[in-house]
Amino acid sequence: MNVVPLDGIGGDTIDLLLATIRRFVRDRLVPLEAKVAREEKIPALIVREMRELGLFGISIPERYGGLGLTMSAEVRIVFEMGWTSPVFRSVFGTNVGIGSQGILMDGTEAQRQKYLPRLASGELIGSFALTEPEAGSDARAVKTFARREGDYYVINGTKRYITNAPIADLFTLIAKTEAQNGERVISAFLVEAKTAGLRCGRPEQKMGQHGADVCDVTFEDCRVPAESVLGGVEGHGFDTVNKVLTRGRLHIAALCVGLAERLIHESVTYAANRRQFDQRIGDFQLIQAMLADSRTEANAARSMVLDAARRFDEETASIVDGSTCKLFASEMVGRVADRAVQIFGGAGYIADYGIERFYRDVRLFRLYEGTSEIQRLIIGRHMMRDAS
Repeated sequence: MNVVPLDGIGGDTIDLLLATIRRFVRDRLVPLEAKVAREEKIPALIVREMRELGLFGISIPERYGGLGLTMSAEVRIVFEMGWTSPVFRSVFGTNVGIGSQGILMDGTEAQRQKYLPRLASGELIGSFALTEPEAGSDARAVKTFARREGDYYVINGTKRYITNAPIADLFTLIAKTEAQNGERVISAFLVEAKTAGLRCGRPEQKMGQHGADVCDVTFEDCRVPAESVLGGVEGHGFDTVNKVLTRGRLHIAALCVGLAERLIHESVTYAANRRQFDQRIGDFQLIQAMLADSRTEANAARSMVLDAARRFDEETASIVDGSTCKLFASEMVGRVADRAVQIFGGAGYIADYGIERFYRDVRLFRLYEGTSEIQRLIIGRHMMRDAS
């Protein structure tokens, strides 16, 4: 396939990259949506083409082999990826976000040099192991423990619902360690999938996003060298989690916008062609009202995401920016999907049309990388803190 030259990323090159990705999504990915959902596997050729486009490294600086795009450029790319099934974005999403950003933000230079170039190229697939059977929204409640033994740490614990774990080569693991004063603190580790004692469970059967695998990851006397501590310092894991998820939430919000725009397109097309009572159903005011509500909400979410991305680039963004965008956009796309099913009527409930698949796919966005309830708590607490 024709790949955009990416030397010296600028406005014109970004526009060309966006146009290339737009064609790739519509010509290569959209026709494969049903097949991937049915077989629960993305073809290897498609993954290779994603690597050639540079999608695995859009957020990784050029000095580490990535494209080094701004957050504003990244969300525009994710808008385009949202036009198709979210499983396609998922295959490189961890490399762009939670699988690489902890290393970039808090890793040592040696850790960055070792892993970021291979994550940017797609040679390695990254994953972020935070959630546990009894610790999801409450990150401080993790029970996975890393015990220091000389020049090594011995890790024991279980992580749950870990995205891309079955295909991951590198995990950013969040675990507790024991500080010198005996207090247990949260630390982050870089653990390669081939490490003895690390085992992935069977992929979960999910409501939607078939083809994007998640599973449990078990650590049983898993020994990693001391230099595996992210940044070389214990006790910084919770800060890493917050920074990584704040950025990742904006990325997810952008994906929700792209998916909403695809659903609106499908809804308008169907409403313009489906006839009842000798007229297009789109000529009925109640159908028009649903379309208008969907377009208004999607436009509002797009504006929120672009505004927050600008503040990220200006380094003036806060944790609230990521939370407000994810909260609104993930709830918005759920409403848009529900209206799409209603507009399609009985056809919206039938697999052949794909609307029911999107309806199931988008439900996840209100759960992972912080539920809607957690986003509300974050936003509300910061509002009250700033008022005092």
